[in-house]
Amino acid sequence: MGARCSKFSFCWFHSHLKPSVLESSDQENGEKNERKLWPSFGEFSLDQLKTATNGFSSENIVSEHGEKAPNVVYKAKLDNGQWIAIKRFNKFAWPDSRQFLEEAKQVGSLRSERLANLIGYCYEGEERLLVAEFMPHETLAKHLFHWEAQPMKWAMRLRVAFYLAQALEYCTSKGRGLYHDLNAYRILFDQDGNPRLSCFGLMKNSRDGKSYSTNLAFTPPEYLRTGRVTPESVVYSFGTLLLDLLSGKHIPPSHALDLIRGKNFLMLMDSALEGHFSKDDGTELVRLASRCLQYEARERPNAKSLVTSLMSLQKETEVPSYVLMGLRQETASSTKQLSLTPFGEACLRLDLTAIHEILEKTGYKDDEGIANELSFQLWTSQMQETLNLKKHGDTAFRAKDFVTAIDCYTQFIEGGTMVSPTVYARRCLSYLMNEMAQEALGDAMQAQVVSPEWPSALYLQAACLFSLGMENDAQETLKDGTNMEARKNKN
Repeated sequence: MGARCSKFSFCWFHSHLKPSVLESSDQENGEKNERKLWPSFGEFSLDQLKTATNGFSSENIVSEHGEKAPNVVYKAKLDNGQWIAIKRFNKFAWPDSRQFLEEAKQVGSLRSERLANLIGYCYEGEERLLVAEFMPHETLAKHLFHWEAQPMKWAMRLRVAFYLAQALEYCTSKGRGLYHDLNAYRILFDQDGNPRLSCFGLMKNSRDGKSYSTNLAFTPPEYLRTGRVTPESVVYSFGTLLLDLLSGKHIPPSHALDLIRGKNFLMLMDSALEGHFSKDDGTELVRLASRCLQYEARERPNAKSLVTSLMSLQKETEVPSYVLMGLRQETASSTKQLSLTPFGEACLRLDLTAIHEILEKTGYKDDEGIANELSFQLWTSQMQETLNLKKHGDTAFRAKDFVTAIDCYTQFIEGGTMVSPTVYARRCLSYLMNEMAQEALGDAMQAQVVSPEWPSALYLQAACLFSLGMENDAQETLKDGTNMEARKNKN
């Protein structure tokens, strides 16, 4: 199958992962009007997650909250090379697996570039685990409180506040406005240095577990009275995060409010920021924090008004986050530097309509030179029937009747009298149109087996891998297809 194909095992997808590919949501939170490549959401096996964490080794733990904590978060790597984060609940959490599954699916239906999205779950025996996108550049707490090379820049702090407000507004708009124990450890940075809100906080640590850690100084006052978290409680926690961003320290709200009331708010400001922010901006952010920290929940702003307030404060908006964060540029998505053909671009965007148009326009010209050894005896009614199946499949494909196209192309392939990489490509797209990404990948790989120097087969593999949430492998394959096409055009 060639070097590229050997990295992937079609059987692996069937035995380990059973995703139900989600429809891509519309671009939320001011994103561009183009389809976002979201990872799919599905079920993982316990054996798969054990392997990925080296038997839940303590060396892979990235977050835990004391011996009595009902959960631990691991960094893990799947067989395909994809990095993931796994939250493992203790055996007493979520005793009813149906309740756990229902909650996980609701959180898993959310898709936003402002979230570290949930991509799967596992419930076997007493085990309850959540699987999320892995964010490689650690937490806000690390960059804000424990920085080594440079303190976080003022423009980046404003961006963190703004993106976090957008994340909360998005979750609220989707009916998941409750976030449990929002703090600087829940904000993570992706490969491009953009801050994202961990999806794990959208679920409690257990069905009846606490929503906040035991640090009462940072807990919303109404939670202390009732034990219940509300959307207004989340806004209170957002206010404590604004204090973190202002001061570079984790200051108890009561102490901060005393300074604000005494008009000593400049004492709150991080000394590392001196001379790098305007007093007006600092005053505005302090004012917003104090509104969020109002004792009466009804007097706090909602998520939508937080977004509006923070939007006007943004600085250096044209500068990428990884530059503001001082991260190496190559951590940004590698496909941004590729010079893609229209077909490669369509596969990168996972624009299935555009892929269909290109395949339809290209027809079967890429099948030229493919040897089809047929004995004279086969040129009979059987051969005519095989050709008719292909013809019917093409008619259905043109009419976008992809279920019929799959059926006709399958019968044509199983007939075995002719081999066509284009038929595999067309059935691949038909599978993608029907949210059958595993089967689609198998066809894209088979098209490459039949025609090893056909870039379209690699482009389609990339589209399938994007659909399966395998971002890094998809980008590599897209790059291979682009390089192959460039070599062909030189010859």
